Amino acid sequence: MGSSINTSFGMKIQSLISSLFQGLGSTTQGIDIEFIDAIDGRKKYCQLKAGPNTINHDDVTTIINHFNGVRALARTNNLNVGINDMVVGVVYGESEEISSHYRRIGNTYPVIIGKDFWHRLTGKDDFYFELIDAIGEVALEVDGSKVVEQTIKTLAVEIVEKYK
Repeated sequence: MGSSINTSFGMKIQSLISSLFQGLGSTTQGIDIEFIDAIDGRKKYCQLKAGPNTINHDDVTTIINHFNGVRALARTNNLNVGINDMVVGVVYGESEEISSHYRRIGNTYPVIIGKDFWHRLTGKDDFYFELIDAIGEVALEVDGSKVVEQTIKTLAVEIVEKYK
């Protein structure tokens, strides 16, 4: 259940990024967005993840295999796609919070998290904090108690059905 919530959140973030920064979507398998890194000026092939603890053991192999496949295809097509051009972009969090699964990916490919990710994506050093402030303002205006209550009821029914 937790992973489906993270997947849903991730899809919403991917949609948000594609809407805000038109043309960043990717047609490459295993890659969510492609963007020009505002720090190093190179094209990045990015798999988006929600937060610092949102992947599991199996995801590590899948992500690395996707990245290796993209690099192999790039070599075949004489494109200069380096290891540092394949990145995992973690939408929120701090680098010291990332799970051991992200650290395993980080041994081969960069994992860019929170403020650094948004800075590289937008070129604005303070974009992450502006985004957090905007989300906070909206959260204060919205009463999500009914949504939470309905979600709890739905999950309870699913659990009962699964474990009858």
